[in-house]
Amino acid sequence: MSERLEGVYVPLTTPFVGDKVSTDKFKENIEKYNLTGLAGYVISGSTGESVFLSDNETEELVKTAKKAASADKKIIAGTGRESTKATIEFTNRMADLGIDAALVKTPSYFKARIDQEALRKHYLIVAEQSRVPLIIYNIPQNTGISVDSRLIIELSRHPNIAGIKDSSGNLATLGEVIPHLDSHFNFLMGAASIFLAGLMEGASGGILAVANAAPAHCVKLYKLFLEKKFKDALKIQLDIIPLNKAIIQTFGIPGLKYGLDLLGYYGGPCRLPLLPLEEKGKVEMAAILKNLGLLKK
Repeated sequence: MSERLEGVYVPLTTPFVGDKVSTDKFKENIEKYNLTGLAGYVISGSTGESVFLSDNETEELVKTAKKAASADKKIIAGTGRESTKATIEFTNRMADLGIDAALVKTPSYFKARIDQEALRKHYLIVAEQSRVPLIIYNIPQNTGISVDSRLIIELSRHPNIAGIKDSSGNLATLGEVIPHLDSHFNFLMGAASIFLAGLMEGASGGILAVANAAPAHCVKLYKLFLEKKFKDALKIQLDIIPLNKAIIQTFGIPGLKYGLDLLGYYGGPCRLPLLPLEEKGKVEMAAILKNLGLLKK
């Protein structure tokens, strides 16, 4: 990938009607996000309930996104599978649909044997055989596996590894690797609660779940950072922290989807075994959105 991965990317939720993926609702959401300053869309990431989707469902979502997204939006698809072979096959299947990059999470099922050398070999082999650039996806709170700083630096030198989405929330990792990364490599923040801090340390942008509900806030924060209006950027950073906490820690994807329904997007249900948001949570989510100015009080 010759272009930098900069700005704010939204990891889109997957709309279900009943238990079926609705590409119509997915298209409607994307058309609304096209009006924002988002840099692009991530399909079949953690926020998209990727572990609950079949390969065919992901393919339909990618096809829909390619048609619905405005020309200035990059399309990234989550393609990580437990085996290296399956990851290569699915990555290239998505590459044939025209994605710009593949987000590849760490394999984790046999975590006792997935050490740094196993990760190194996995990513290098996938990068060699992938027809699109890779983005390493580090989310140890879900996988129990973390890519360490030395390996990130080494993998940054591969021309077909475009960057990393780091959702660990560990700023120390960013500080350790930034001075040593290859110039083409992009460090994308996955934790919106420290987005501004990450930008200050050298991150190029973020893939932020909170951008589903508050795209304008996230984009404005990024623009204020570029304009060196750090005090104004910090205000927005502090403003979005309660919403981000609700989405990531307190209520999860059911809370985010309920919030989207309130905001005029389609959220809808999650796929089982994720349960709907309880009534108390609905009241709290609505209050958080009102405090952020996204809903009328």
